Amino acid sequence: MQNTMARRSTTEDDITADVLRRIDATPDPRLRAIMRALVGHLHSFVKDVQLTEAEWFAAIEFLTETGHTCTDRRQEFILLSDTLGVSMVVDLINHRKPGGATESTVFGPFHREGAPEMPAGGNIAPRDGRGTPAIVSGRVLDPAGRPIAGALLDVWQADSSGRYDSQYADSDDLHLRGRFHTDAAGRYLVRTIRPVHYTIPDDGPVGRMLRATGRHAWRPAHIHFVVSADGYEPVTTHIFDDSDPYLDSDTVFAVKESLVCSFVRHDAKDAAAAAFAIEPPFDTVEFDFVLTPRG
Repeated sequence: MQNTMARRSTTEDDITADVLRRIDATPDPRLRAIMRALVGHLHSFVKDVQLTEAEWFAAIEFLTETGHTCTDRRQEFILLSDTLGVSMVVDLINHRKPGGATESTVFGPFHREGAPEMPAGGNIAPRDGRGTPAIVSGRVLDPAGRPIAGALLDVWQADSSGRYDSQYADSDDLHLRGRFHTDAAGRYLVRTIRPVHYTIPDDGPVGRMLRATGRHAWRPAHIHFVVSADGYEPVTTHIFDDSDPYLDSDTVFAVKESLVCSFVRHDAKDAAAAAFAIEPPFDTVEFDFVLTPRG
């Protein structure tokens, strides 16, 4: 009896080994590898910090509240992933780009399906009277610099108060969103407003986590794009305003140097005002997207 009891007595490492042995029966090899790594790292973390029962219960309560905060308009788990840098690490692993190709960045929690198809120069911000009008233009190219005609640009951004349309509880309307196609020369043209920096929703568990760790909730000013074309890998990305004070401390770690652009101010009627049929003051910014061929 004493020998049997000795074999069944367990240490922390015995528990880890036993869990890993049971996971070895997982039929799917990829799931087996993921679960082994997850359990191994999680157990190592618990042992490394000598996690207390109260701390583990607090973590469970935090994750439970994170789930309860999610709605059809808000995805708190994406915010958690973004603010811990996990989203960007996953993005980098899965979207390694050859030199010269447009770099990807986080998709974010505010994309919505059903954005309207718009002509070149269509205005995605017709109801935002406080933002500075902006013209975003450029080309979609292949790696050799050849234009890609008919490429699709799905565009969205926050309004001049720093909120997305889905953050307004009393409106189901789509605003500051549009889908544009390039012309035969690969050119696109979007009328919008100059983006502003804003805080991610910080009234929930993710906001408390940021404050507890001495961090802010600010994102630098940006415009979202998903650019796609037949025969090419799509890219999910942003363009950022190079004058923004939060470029070096984006709370979701999404800024890449190649995506930072200069917005040019136009305070008087000039060639750009005539070309775009717009009254000053307004801003212009140009950015070329380079897509990688599939395969």
